[in-house]
Amino acid sequence: MPVPEFVTAMRRHIGHAPLWLSGVSVVVRDDDGRLLLTRRADNGKWAVVSGVLEPGEEPGPAALREVREETGVDAELVRITSVDVTGPITYPNGDVAQYLDVCFLARYLGGAASVSDDENLEVAWFTPDAVPPDLTSSSRLRLEKALQDVPEAWFQR
Repeated sequence: MPVPEFVTAMRRHIGHAPLWLSGVSVVVRDDDGRLLLTRRADNGKWAVVSGVLEPGEEPGPAALREVREETGVDAELVRITSVDVTGPITYPNGDVAQYLDVCFLARYLGGAASVSDDENLEVAWFTPDAVPPDLTSSSRLRLEKALQDVPEAWFQR
């Protein structure tokens, strides 16, 4: 679901005016250290998995839900890597939003990575030194923070 129903309902009242929303993002790594990225349908750029929290939803379960919904992959959370505020984002339809984002590092558990929703065009694994150049700037920052001081033992079974 590209836009949560509660956001659509608010937009009926406020139009394109700025919304302050809570979001989650997830840096998923497999046991080989590869990173799971998605190519977003709204801007065509590669990004880490991300999404909006539903009202009353906890960030951890929301992060795992987003990974499953967007990529078909199961993961487990390792730790929070950052809490940031995005700048205002204007979407192609004119909607403006700004996010408080809680980013997690997660470990791949299973499932075949594939496009599992209409928010993404592609899903693929990349080594940290071969991430696509057209990665969103917010995802580049999230990756940088998530990969700092990461003991390899976190990804070994």
